[in-house]
Amino acid sequence: MTVEQRLAALGFTLPEASQPAAKYTNLVNVNGLVFLSGKGPSGQPKGKLGIDFSTEEGYRYARQVGLEVLAVLKAELGSLERVKRVVKVQGFINASSEFEEHHKVLNGFSELMIDVFGDEGLHARSVFGAVSVRDNLPLIVDSIFQVDTH
Repeated sequence: MTVEQRLAALGFTLPEASQPAAKYTNLVNVNGLVFLSGKGPSGQPKGKLGIDFSTEEGYRYARQVGLEVLAVLKAELGSLERVKRVVKVQGFINASSEFEEHHKVLNGFSELMIDVFGDEGLHARSVFGAVSVRDNLPLIVDSIFQVDTH
């Protein structure tokens, strides 16, 4: 089963890949390691976890970010079949100072990667609480993938 077939079986369709909002590129490929710029959820929701959004809503937003990342990879690489491994994920959670479930929010992204890529979707990860993020998004995720260079 291809990556896109797995996505369809899970009930997901990829959005149109977003374009950078400033002077940067969506990704840089260095010898088969693809560094993706930070991405937020589609629809540009605004607010903080622990104030405006629950952990469960944050989890769903993190899954949306995962779909956005996959859409960018597909647009830039031509095929998600070129992804060999999810290497590293960093999540920046726009949260109140009392919020303590950052890891549960980012699980939305991580679990999607494992659902889509299987064992190759399991990755190293860091998650941080942020006082603010661009456009007051609930979270931003940047990520590193290993891809087939052929």
